[in-house]
Amino acid sequence: MADKLRFVVALLDEAQEFQRHQAADARVVAAQLDVDLEVVFAENNAIFQIQQLYRVIRSKPQAILVESVAGEGLERLARAAAAAGIGWLLINRNVSYCDALRREYPSLPIGTISTDQLEIGRIQGRQFRALLPNGGRVLYVEGPPDTSAARQRLQGAQETLAGSKVELTVVEGQWTEASGTTAVERWLRLKRDLDVIGCQNDMMAIGAGHALAAASSAADSRLVPRTGVDGLPDGGQKLVRMGQLAATVVVPSNTGPGLHALAQFFRAGAPFAAGTLLLPKSFPEVSELGKPGAARGSRASSAG
Repeated sequence: MADKLRFVVALLDEAQEFQRHQAADARVVAAQLDVDLEVVFAENNAIFQIQQLYRVIRSKPQAILVESVAGEGLERLARAAAAAGIGWLLINRNVSYCDALRREYPSLPIGTISTDQLEIGRIQGRQFRALLPNGGRVLYVEGPPDTSAARQRLQGAQETLAGSKVELTVVEGQWTEASGTTAVERWLRLKRDLDVIGCQNDMMAIGAGHALAAASSAADSRLVPRTGVDGLPDGGQKLVRMGQLAATVVVPSNTGPGLHALAQFFRAGAPFAAGTLLLPKSFPEVSELGKPGAARGSRASSAG
């Protein structure tokens, strides 16, 4: 009887709700596929993740699915894994080295899997236009700019807003709630008005709300709509239903589809795609944001 397949899923930080969601999805799918699975978190620390993954490589799983803390996607580690006969599936990163590795190690499953990050940004751009039909200023909290996900989301939003009367002001976050608070607090020290705060994930949008509440009265802070990304049923979607967020973008988990693809490769010899893109969607639908009662662009004070 063949040995049971063993995979490792390496994620960013257990404190982030989307990372917990991906871990839970991986565990459910691993049980369905009857594969052994180890899930590890890097505490959002690039050096710790490197050390962690060298240990994983020494344990010789069949493949590693990894979302890298560092934006360049851990090329040296990927090469070490491939040299050890271990597949490498990179989550939510767009890097050039995977194509070279696929040519060098054609018998291994090597590639990337991601939600369409450009489309996430385009959806956010459409949400901003619907929330601000007469134009206005959006404070846009970007994730770490050294990551392809953050850059592509920004690019998609900028493309969609080109030629409109919506002005995008970009500040930097780190995917965490605390970074959303810090980014908005810093901007509010310099500027006193804005129409919408758009964040590249829901955690930063929550943090942005803390900054608004600290800088203005509760009544005023509610007048500044916030949007996010991830859209988990008990996260962003729930916040939209409660009226705490104006909109979010629902992002599917990458780990379940990634594990399915790896199992098919090892068990059935199925071709392994160089890159897989999953599709996001707006919540609520963008058309719903333009209806009466949706937040619109009357400029609200955001500092007391």
